[in-house]
Amino acid sequence: MKASGSTNWKGPVKFRMPTAENLVPIRLDIQFEGQRYKDAFTWNPSDADNEIAIFARRTVKDLKLPPAFVTQITQSIQSQLADFRAYEGQDMYTGEKIIPIKLDLRVNHTLIKDQFLWDLNNFESDPEEFARTLCKDLGVEDPEVGPAVTFAIREQLYEIAVQSVSSARESRLSKKSRRGSDYGSASKASGLSMDLVKLFSFKSSVVRKRKDLDVYEPMVDLLTNEEVDALEAREERHAR
Repeated sequence: MKASGSTNWKGPVKFRMPTAENLVPIRLDIQFEGQRYKDAFTWNPSDADNEIAIFARRTVKDLKLPPAFVTQITQSIQSQLADFRAYEGQDMYTGEKIIPIKLDLRVNHTLIKDQFLWDLNNFESDPEEFARTLCKDLGVEDPEVGPAVTFAIREQLYEIAVQSVSSARESRLSKKSRRGSDYGSASKASGLSMDLVKLFSFKSSVVRKRKDLDVYEPMVDLLTNEEVDALEAREERHAR
């Protein structure tokens, strides 16, 4: 699976999501007054802040949640956006950086697992389009799977982008050459990315190269009602 070619950035750029649209992954898991609300979606950090309260009120009304959830939802979104905005204006290094993206999701009755390589240097990449193509290729019919795949990709890209800011900061402090210190201490994911660069020479956004890595093979399974019940019971126990 292969996406469009990358836009090459050799030096540091200002922090943002390494995708065409600068959208922040937001994850909510709120328990209040004996009820629980979980959701995951993306948010444009350029939107007016008053949109957050409007969204919270509409969500509470649509889901018939207690009124107190409005404040809880609003504060959680504001906090996550503040974390994102704290990195804006800081340098992040991209360069030749290929990262592994992993999917291990259950959406309703659909279980999907996959691994593929993503070019962090491509600021024109489109996780939404990739998710639509993936679901079509795999014959996934549940319309909720695509958004879940998109969110999982964006969440991992966000983590790597934050690590890239830390790497740029460490590079300046250590006064070492960029070649030697760009990503030396980022994380297991960024460390692996450099090894993958040596193995895969390409300029596209997404690549799946099965002949070299057998593990890069998508898997989709439809679960029975009994299997879903068992998984949900297990997840509930782990959440306690």
